[in-house]
Amino acid sequence: MSMNKPIIGITMGDGAGVGPEIIMKALKDEKVYDACAPFVIGDAKMLERAGKIVNNHAQVKRISSPDQATFEYGIVECVDLDLLPEDLPFGQISAKAGNAAFRYLERAIKLANEGKIDGICTAPLNKEALHKGGHIYPGHTEILATLTNTEDFSMMLSAPNLKVIHVTTHVGIIDAVKKINPSRVYTVIKLAHDTLIKAGYKEPRIAVCGINPHAGENGLFGYGEEEEKVIPAVEKAQKEGIHVVGPLPADTLFFRTVRGDFDIVVAMYHDQGHGPVKVLGLESGVNITVGLPIIRTSVDHGTAFDIAGKGIADELSLKEAIRQGIELAPKRTI
Repeated sequence: MSMNKPIIGITMGDGAGVGPEIIMKALKDEKVYDACAPFVIGDAKMLERAGKIVNNHAQVKRISSPDQATFEYGIVECVDLDLLPEDLPFGQISAKAGNAAFRYLERAIKLANEGKIDGICTAPLNKEALHKGGHIYPGHTEILATLTNTEDFSMMLSAPNLKVIHVTTHVGIIDAVKKINPSRVYTVIKLAHDTLIKAGYKEPRIAVCGINPHAGENGLFGYGEEEEKVIPAVEKAQKEGIHVVGPLPADTLFFRTVRGDFDIVVAMYHDQGHGPVKVLGLESGVNITVGLPIIRTSVDHGTAFDIAGKGIADELSLKEAIRQGIELAPKRTI
């Protein structure tokens, strides 16, 4: 029986972290296979080791391409890059694991470019290990943008009742304020609008945060950053018919959005956007890279080295990331 499902490639992330465990836990759930065609890009022996730890007795089957996969429940199919030693210690920084995490992502992009997958879902990587492995990037988002030659991209965090997209992310607060300009703010408003339109929203309601407390309160706080950096972008988007308001005070905007007043918030910097999402629960947050030629979703937590290998890592964020990837990805007949 053929079904319309997206093919989702799950990258294993850092093999010394909780990635292999949460993948094997998530793929124990038959509902995942009902909704998509999942396979892993990683190291099969790490998945086998994690399967024993989390009590998932599914067969790990090595494949060289998703073309060879059957996507049957009870079989975890893995494009096996075979880069890690079998006795890789859990919870320790490893240059090999950092390099491998990069290579999994690189293979996922190659498969996407070949039209073989519809979405990428990433398990966490460790930035220090990534750097030791020779790949100097702040994180997944920037690697994906580089590998896909994407200039206009943004990080979107999604939790129940709250979606947040960021104008700046992995830069210090002083640099963030310098980097915010009308062109970038407009780009992010447009990315928010286009992403939600693709996801089925008829007329997305977008709200933009101010930079200063109370959105500057007409010059009372700051040095006119809202007037200079934010308002021109909002006005430009409004003239194009985008349903956007702002800048609004961040201290009340997230509450209003969770209440249902808006569909998405444009945050100016990392902590302004991340804080409210994390308060809603780490296991429910999903990180989505917006603007790439392929849908990419991710868990919104790190490698959790302190608990890696113990079988206690929570797979809910990964399952939610897969679910949101399914929602946003194009479907194909399988």
